[in-house]
Amino acid sequence: MSSLRNAIPRPAHKERSQPQARKKFGLLEKHKDYVIRANAYHKKQETLKILRQKAAFKNPDEFNFKMINSKTVDGYHRPKDEVNKYSAEELMIMKTQDIGYVFQKWQSEKNKIDKLTASLQCTGGQSSRRHIYYAEDREEARELELQGRSKSDISAIEIPKDIKKKMDRSYRDLEARKSRAKDLEKLYTDMSMQKELQKKGRKRKLRDDELLNPNGKAVYKWSADRKR
Repeated sequence: MSSLRNAIPRPAHKERSQPQARKKFGLLEKHKDYVIRANAYHKKQETLKILRQKAAFKNPDEFNFKMINSKTVDGYHRPKDEVNKYSAEELMIMKTQDIGYVFQKWQSEKNKIDKLTASLQCTGGQSSRRHIYYAEDREEARELELQGRSKSDISAIEIPKDIKKKMDRSYRDLEARKSRAKDLEKLYTDMSMQKELQKKGRKRKLRDDELLNPNGKAVYKWSADRKR
């Protein structure tokens, strides 16, 4: 019977659409949409009801750690500044981890730049392979040179538009990665300097007249310590 029931054609029940006069209000809301919206509304109302009950039955004299770890500023609770939250050894460990992460990202960018440069160097007229030819006289050497130029010159070759678009995108990506690698290198140098300055030992910042080639960057000199 089920097969016969499925064999009989049935009319397609279409949902009523938004009337033409109310097109500006968007799609017509169906019953399932109303159910979702109503459930969300009632859930929010229940949450507000619970919060109101907690605020009404709260004991103002009940102890809370926020009473000693925060202060009121203009009616708002602000946490106190935790100056000595970490020790010097913990700060040094965190600084080392940050430097290692920056160094890893810098090396990753350099490797990607090398791969992109190797894949794009042939498109700029530079061949990745070198062939050495030996000529008997100057005339043959000139002919071999002309042949090599004609083979390596890709300006006369018409490149399809899609390939040219991909090449342009790759060149833009290469420039962006070079800029990112430069920023990461500068960040790694600055963080390494800050880590060295946190170490023990007497040090002082050299003046510009004490440097051979001053470039505006800070240069420090550590005093020689006698080791046992």
